[in-house]
Amino acid sequence: MKIIASKNDLSGKVFKDRIIYKGIGREGPIISGKMTVGFGDYSSDIGTMEAHQHAEETVYIVSAEKAYIRRGESKDTLEKQIPLKMGMLVHFDEMEWHVFDCDQGGHVTILFIYGQVDKIRPEEIN
Repeated sequence: MKIIASKNDLSGKVFKDRIIYKGIGREGPIISGKMTVGFGDYSSDIGTMEAHQHAEETVYIVSAEKAYIRRGESKDTLEKQIPLKMGMLVHFDEMEWHVFDCDQGGHVTILFIYGQVDKIRPEEIN
């Protein structure tokens, strides 16, 4: 058994719209060929996330304030908005368009789970 004490023990990769901390999978400190698990930080201070789609995903909301998910049929029609609260478990179907968003001063931290390590990004799936 391998234990990672907390998100703070992981190295974060900073993108223009989020910070990703990989814990388990191809790029984390715990190598797995079967699953991908890590954390994501999103906030109005980091930047606005672009709508995206990828493999089937489940997220656990670790922390949220003034945050929500927008989802829809396409990148340009994210009409469904779901307010986020700590403790929520959210599931996205494969290739479902979505985005984590926050009002000014808001944030959301998620724990993300994929049941795979390959074919997570759209370019790998198609």
